[in-house]
Amino acid sequence: MEQIIKALVAVVIGVAVAVAYFYGSNKLLDLIFPSNTKEPGRGARNLRISGMIRPWLFLGPALLSLSVYLIYPIVASVDYSLHGPAGDQFVGLANYRWMLFDPEFRQSIFNNMLWLIFVPAMSTFFGLVIAWLTDRIWWGSFAKMMIFMPMAISFVGASVIWKFVYDYRGEGADQIGILNAIVVSLGGEPHVWIAMPFWNNFFLMVILLWIQTGFAMVLLSAALRGIPEETIEAAVIDGANGFQIFFKIMIPQIYNTIAVVWTTITIIVLKIFDIVLAMTNGQWNTQVLANLMFDWMFRGGGDFGRGAAIAIVIMVLVIPIMIWNIRNANKEMEGR
Repeated sequence: MEQIIKALVAVVIGVAVAVAYFYGSNKLLDLIFPSNTKEPGRGARNLRISGMIRPWLFLGPALLSLSVYLIYPIVASVDYSLHGPAGDQFVGLANYRWMLFDPEFRQSIFNNMLWLIFVPAMSTFFGLVIAWLTDRIWWGSFAKMMIFMPMAISFVGASVIWKFVYDYRGEGADQIGILNAIVVSLGGEPHVWIAMPFWNNFFLMVILLWIQTGFAMVLLSAALRGIPEETIEAAVIDGANGFQIFFKIMIPQIYNTIAVVWTTITIIVLKIFDIVLAMTNGQWNTQVLANLMFDWMFRGGGDFGRGAAIAIVIMVLVIPIMIWNIRNANKEMEGR
């Protein structure tokens, strides 16, 4: 109860401060540069000046927050990556040279590549197919709601749910894990699924796939509904079947949306951390870059230099995808 009260107080104070800032700064700007003056020329000049200042005044808190919580951490991370474990001894590029020859880092890169190949592709594919199919059934809205529901669950919460799916009990014991229960009922032997090298990565990917398919479905469903009916009717008149209409008429018209969905999920995959931490903690060859960074920075005495170097690698991998995503979004807006 105490936490709820503190949260409500924080929300109320935060909203009140924001309202006071925007209202007060707007009033102060109007007092300094009044537009209603006896001199018409001066009033017009003040209006132009206040028009140039007001956007920056309103953007001020956001720019300050961006500088404090984004730009400064980047600069600090670069600086830490050039120093030793305690962050006080300058070692240059030694931490980056260490990464090139560290087997665990190479394993993390390999696993991240597997995630990048599998999760964005399958999430986008399933989201597209489900969006297309659910628009053609009377209970499609209910189906979409159920598929989108995992989006409301945190990655850790989803991991806890899927731990019960993959749960393993010793041979002869009752299997409470859904997957092992099915295998045993079919006459097979139960397995420790998340401890199976290589394949366990895919079992972890399924969790993120389960979460992100709903996100892809919602965006792609909206894009499909925006396709002009005239193009589909023309294809039907020309004798195109359902698959031809879907792949040759509909998909080309929503390519930009598909690209945005794909790249957004790709960015999420590059930063994946919670699922691996909660399910395996990087054991059994499931380590990924974000979890490896966490291990080096906060565990075993901590090595801020190596942890920061891995963080820089993650940032470098994310930046090109973000730039490409933003450019595509801008092109789409210009087209409208």
